[in-house]
Amino acid sequence: MTTRIAMWSGPRNISTAMMRSWENRVDCSVVDEPFYAHYLAQTKSPHPMFSEIIDSQPTNFAAVAANMSEGQCDTSLQYQKHMTHHMLAGCDLNWTKSLQHCFLIRDPAYVVNSYTNSRGECSAEDIGIKRQYELFVEIGKITGQQIPVVDSPSVLKDPKRILRTLCESLNLEFDEGMLKWPAGSRESDGVWASHWYHSVDASNGFGKPKDAEFSLSRSQLEVVEEVMPYYTKLKALAIE
Repeated sequence: MTTRIAMWSGPRNISTAMMRSWENRVDCSVVDEPFYAHYLAQTKSPHPMFSEIIDSQPTNFAAVAANMSEGQCDTSLQYQKHMTHHMLAGCDLNWTKSLQHCFLIRDPAYVVNSYTNSRGECSAEDIGIKRQYELFVEIGKITGQQIPVVDSPSVLKDPKRILRTLCESLNLEFDEGMLKWPAGSRESDGVWASHWYHSVDASNGFGKPKDAEFSLSRSQLEVVEEVMPYYTKLKALAIE
């Protein structure tokens, strides 16, 4: 029987590094953003590599959900990397009932800055922080789980302690292999990796926190202000 872990994150949030970490466990396989094509098919959002992503994954929500909850898996542990904005409002979340869940958060100012640098624009919907809080509440009700929340800077400051605590909260043994991984791409990476994953492909572990200075435009600050209350609620629950 496979234990399935769903990690819910927004973009630009060490989510791919976290996926590398889990994939480097001896007992774990990973799934990279399985609802991405469905999200694009529904919203027609002009993401980089739109057509390639649509062609690379199933777009039927029910089929993807069934595969994530009960599809074939040859490892005892499966880690699913999910983007919160891919889970559109009003969708059926019953498929999440049999999974273990965790949430990965990051200060919205850093997310907005990084996302804009990568894509050239950024809306509140693009980064999914409000949706992240909604999913935290909804999935918590469905599963009854005390869902652990991880703040990205805490992982970078002390990955061993935070990952050990996260594993304990999920009733899993910590694996030292989660701290280091070989550089380079993976067969498990989504087709979009060639656009988004340059930094993580060059990494072999969690990098040190960066205190880079940056300034935000008025429109960027408006996005931060809109989503900050939802981040703050999740931050209050994060592993310290």
